[in-house]
Amino acid sequence: MTTIDDIFDSFEFLDGWEERYGFIIDLGRKLPEMDPALKNEGSKVVGCMSQVWLVGQRSDDTPARLSFLADSDSTIVKGLIAVLKAIFDHKTAAEVLATDVEELFGRLGLAQHISVNRRNGFFAMVERIRQTARNQSA
Repeated sequence: MTTIDDIFDSFEFLDGWEERYGFIIDLGRKLPEMDPALKNEGSKVVGCMSQVWLVGQRSDDTPARLSFLADSDSTIVKGLIAVLKAIFDHKTAAEVLATDVEELFGRLGLAQHISVNRRNGFFAMVERIRQTARNQSA
């Protein structure tokens, strides 16, 4: 499983944004396949220009940990999904809600290197993840 620290480490060795985009796209290609039955209106993320489906799952651990299945029809968005999974998978609801995604987004340099529409879609996915965590906390 790729962690956000793994992504930061890899970014240090990549020469520029073209290589970093390629790395992000490669991460997206490695995502597990999402069951087509899960790709429905209930799992569709509103606010993304591309088609994006995202489903949260809760473990039986104590405390419960969350993981996320997601897919998109866009290769770069699939890469951004992989980044989000690196940040949020296998975290408790409290850890998900306490994560400063804006700070991580800035540290990766994504704020300056993806379009406004992709940024909006990224944060629409973050909001869906946070909503899943809030629902688990309730």
